[in-house]
Amino acid sequence: MLDIFDRLKGMEGPLEQYRRKAEGYFMFPELEGEIGPRMKFHGREYITWSLNNYLGLANHPEVRKADADAAAQWGMAYPMGARMMSGQTKYHRELEQRLAAFEKKESAYLLNYGYQGMVSIIDSLCTRNDVIVYDSESHACIMDGIFLHKAKGGKSFVFPHNDMERADKMLKFATKHAEENNGGILVITEGVFGMSGDLGYLPGIVDLKNKYNFRLMIDDAHGFGTMGESGAGASEHFGLMDEVDIYFATFAKSMAGIGAFVASDKPIVDSLKYNMRSQIFAKSLPMPMVIGALKRLDILQNQPEHKENLWKIAKALQEGLVAGGFNIGNTQSPVTPVYFSGSVPEGTNIVIDLRENHNVFCSIVVYPVVPKGVLMLRLIPTASHTLQDVNETIEVFKKIKVNLEAGKYISDEMRSMAQQ
Repeated sequence: MLDIFDRLKGMEGPLEQYRRKAEGYFMFPELEGEIGPRMKFHGREYITWSLNNYLGLANHPEVRKADADAAAQWGMAYPMGARMMSGQTKYHRELEQRLAAFEKKESAYLLNYGYQGMVSIIDSLCTRNDVIVYDSESHACIMDGIFLHKAKGGKSFVFPHNDMERADKMLKFATKHAEENNGGILVITEGVFGMSGDLGYLPGIVDLKNKYNFRLMIDDAHGFGTMGESGAGASEHFGLMDEVDIYFATFAKSMAGIGAFVASDKPIVDSLKYNMRSQIFAKSLPMPMVIGALKRLDILQNQPEHKENLWKIAKALQEGLVAGGFNIGNTQSPVTPVYFSGSVPEGTNIVIDLRENHNVFCSIVVYPVVPKGVLMLRLIPTASHTLQDVNETIEVFKKIKVNLEAGKYISDEMRSMAQQ
């Protein structure tokens, strides 16, 4: 018999294996100062491209005032308890009604945290007789929900990213299994894929509804506020708001806060309210975040200049990188990946050069998030960035490209940058 602690001490996962050399620098870095396009790291100012503050609302004066006023009036504790027991308020209901109307759904339900909310939604929607069909690049919260579904004896089928031919084939298998077990089918994809920046191919999936009987849920964490004419997300962008049966988004990106919501037909939302264990047995979203979210939604709906500026910055950054010979994949959103070929030590040397010599802070993504041999630098433009930030960054990347092609970053071993 093995002691669990002994096993954990001797086992390092795909990310933890880098802990001794990466903690405090590549992983768990401590950015300081006001949230914005320029922040401090280890006492120096950097152009920062690592924050999902898409609309720049984190330090918007109206948002800061609403947050501060709500905290002063209500404190962080109110309301105490879960929504079902003692955590319900008229402001929670008001926010839900406004979010539902914005997404053109009958009803919406607030969630105290996006990740666990998604896990719990999947758990509440699907019985062991139901089948889940999902995109291979779905977020970890979706995967954990599917793992829970499979632990209950449920079945799932995965299709390669945005591959509609394979999605068709998986739906054929799913239909056979559902018919044999008197179950239904739930298809899950994302509105905007947060790493690659491309969109879930909603038109293709919706077309498959003409052939198969299923319900469609999208995780639009990165699309809410950034995509669509009004900012209502990827479903609005494609003109398919009615065809998306369940819409999920978080407040952690464009809304610069915490929490999430799910929107759908009223009977479905009612069912979720009374069956989602992560909400029934957990504290209600604190009042300052609810009041703050109402203000953020006001700004999102009535100040389109923030989304317009976000896209101005995103297009300038992406066009500049492409013109410089960089591979940014198939992004169709503000998310801007820059792909390289190389080893993990090579990738970390690039990041060290960016930070130590050029004062540019962005995140590196390695296997298992991307395939082995692929490196990705992930840049997140925001409405707060300026064209000067963009131009400076592109010039830095041109220098990085020269060094990369000259083999200056090649190394057999990852350099330790861990902070003691």
